[in-house]
Amino acid sequence: MLDTARIRADFPILHQVVNGRPLVYLDNAATSQKPRAVIETLVDYYSRYNANVHRGVHTLGDRATEAYEGARAKVARFINAPGPETIIFVRNTTEGLNLVAYTWGRAHLRPGDEIVTTIMEHHSNLVPWQILAREKEAVLRFVGLTPTGELDMEDFARQLTPRTRIVAVTMASNVLGTITPVAEIVRQAHAVGAITVIDAAQAAPHLPIDVQALDCDFLAFSGHKMLGPTGIGVLYGRREHLERMPPFLGGGSMIRDVQLTTATWNDPPWKFEAGTPNIADAIGLGAAVDYLSALGMENVRAHEVALTAYALAALSQVEDLVIYGPPDPQRRTGVISFNLADIHAHDVGTILDQEGIAIRAGHHCCKPLMRHLGVAATARASFYIYNTREEVDRLVAALIRAKELFGSVVGR
Repeated sequence: MLDTARIRADFPILHQVVNGRPLVYLDNAATSQKPRAVIETLVDYYSRYNANVHRGVHTLGDRATEAYEGARAKVARFINAPGPETIIFVRNTTEGLNLVAYTWGRAHLRPGDEIVTTIMEHHSNLVPWQILAREKEAVLRFVGLTPTGELDMEDFARQLTPRTRIVAVTMASNVLGTITPVAEIVRQAHAVGAITVIDAAQAAPHLPIDVQALDCDFLAFSGHKMLGPTGIGVLYGRREHLERMPPFLGGGSMIRDVQLTTATWNDPPWKFEAGTPNIADAIGLGAAVDYLSALGMENVRAHEVALTAYALAALSQVEDLVIYGPPDPQRRTGVISFNLADIHAHDVGTILDQEGIAIRAGHHCCKPLMRHLGVAATARASFYIYNTREEVDRLVAALIRAKELFGSVVGR
């Protein structure tokens, strides 16, 4: 298990008072906090070797290039990619998924082809495929859920057809916490000749990932949810796909040669990184990967399973509280969405904030899933490496007070 006391000492933001109470940060599925190692890495870059990368012939440029490409290599090792050339730096998961839709999708889809996804996807893994389907006259097919909020694999098998070209699924739901059986999904998708696109935004911070074992074609995630800076994300792609795909953006760095009327493209991954990249935040992401790797992702996962089990048991004691998603903590991440009696999720979030507790409230960019659940919104608490049982206890106590408060108001 992780030494949370030692870990918490690495995070300056956690040691503050909010509304007169010590901060309890339970909004990690939206963004995680940053350890000193990441913050100091950003300061070090801007203080000592701020320069553009690639093609520089001076010392600062060489240092920046080495650190930037070093971060790419760290990310490749973190997810066991076959090489750094399969790692594209993007702004976030959303941009990575759009890159696949706009490049591979536009080049390969034909009218009548099918895209299979699920009803629990984040809008980032739904809207790009809607746009692509309209443009290419393709068909969208959706996999349903079991009563416990897990992916219905029997329905998944039914949705696959010889016309399936793309299977795009989340690895872990940002609402239900559900962990999907990605390796089996990939196996079945490949059996009908489809490529697989995995949204790992909620998985990469919490689960060990091995893209070669998963055998997926593309996988995207964001740095800011895994201790890294905002504005940096990762798209992993199979080398053979990246070589055949057209570029996403045109400009500097992504070319091999340019004539007045024609151009040829650079090798992957630089073919997809037009213009000056987000150098500082890529290097910062490298520092975040170092931090998580030192902890060990198996240990990160074990801490989360134990804390989620404790939270599910504790929250189940709150009267009139409904929890969504699998009841087994082994089958979910540390994301717990809930509703409390007839109190709107936004009101729950506001009351908790007065207690110094930060959660998320709303539709979580998953409106189709909200409709499936029959709710307009949920409150969501999400845990990470620095969260503790004592913080769960404070969450439970604050929810009990919130129910009492609203009960007294309604009873007047």
